[in-house]
Amino acid sequence: MYTTSDFRNGLKIEFEGGPYLIVYFQHVKPGKGGAFVRTKLKNLKTGAVLEHTFRSGDKVEKPDLEEREMQFMYKMENQFHFMDTKTYEQIYLDEDHVEEAGSYLIENLPVKILFYRGEPIGIDIPFFIDLRIVETEPGVRGDTVSGATKAAKLESGAVVQVPLFLSEGDRIKVDTRTGTYIERV
Repeated sequence: MYTTSDFRNGLKIEFEGGPYLIVYFQHVKPGKGGAFVRTKLKNLKTGAVLEHTFRSGDKVEKPDLEEREMQFMYKMENQFHFMDTKTYEQIYLDEDHVEEAGSYLIENLPVKILFYRGEPIGIDIPFFIDLRIVETEPGVRGDTVSGATKAAKLESGAVVQVPLFLSEGDRIKVDTRTGTYIERV
């Protein structure tokens, strides 16, 4: 059990029969009346965000969550297929469970799949991934302005802004949280 004093950003709780992630919380102690905690919660199954106020000292359950190391195998239509690296069991997730992480998945990429009561509900990919540029416009010499960028399509299908000096075939490091170019590898 968690109490409101345990609340922090990123904590996963059981609320109204489902798994939720605390996106934001604020302890409030008004001059008159009891203290309370304002929260913004994200449903881990549906992605819906709601706001809820807990009284100070309220208790919530710990969710039945399990995180497993898996490996991305391939994408077929709108399903992403993964394999457990220990048991070799294969599962698939729909695009709505993978969300924006799907644009950075390449074969054999190790990921963490979040399970709620044995059902896969989400995916965590590494913060930084090395990817190859497969398509980009050539940079024109002398046509540079400080910090000029161009669009580049990566082997995973994602499109990011990169400096003009990069060309097709170059490997770059990408921050998957923001979708930005970090450095050439």
